[in-house]
Amino acid sequence: MKILIIGIVASGKSTLATKLSKQLNIKHYEIDLIVHDDENKKMRSHQEQLDIINEIDKNEDWIIEGTLRKNLYILLDLAEKIIYLDIPLRVRKRRILIRHIKQNLGLEKCGYKPNREMLKKMYKWTDDFEKNKVQFEENINKYKDKLIISNNANIREILKKLEN
Repeated sequence: MKILIIGIVASGKSTLATKLSKQLNIKHYEIDLIVHDDENKKMRSHQEQLDIINEIDKNEDWIIEGTLRKNLYILLDLAEKIIYLDIPLRVRKRRILIRHIKQNLGLEKCGYKPNREMLKKMYKWTDDFEKNKVQFEENINKYKDKLIISNNANIREILKKLEN
């Protein structure tokens, strides 16, 4: 099964992907690692991103999770199931702050510098997403035959929906 998990910052995408990966024995990938070349500290070209996606798609099963960028809407076509985590704004804002504190205390790893600027960016991305949410949802509703919308990322509920 090819599963795409999408949502905005702090919606639980990585946590859900990790749980589903273990439960279903399917390898998962992060959109951020497709977009960014951390080794060379640069953003990959659009063609490089597509090449990585095409390589991943050669697998019979995969889980890809992340904040969906417009240039990667091809993932909507490739996925057999799309899980959109529509977590309430207040929950996401609280999670952003808790994550920031944990990262600064060394209790949670991250692939970026967890400074005040990054915290501000995460809140800005969240606010920007809310402003454009209707348009985003219109775009993904075109895939309603394979779309699962969850407002709590409950693994049991999602597993049941994946079986249908």
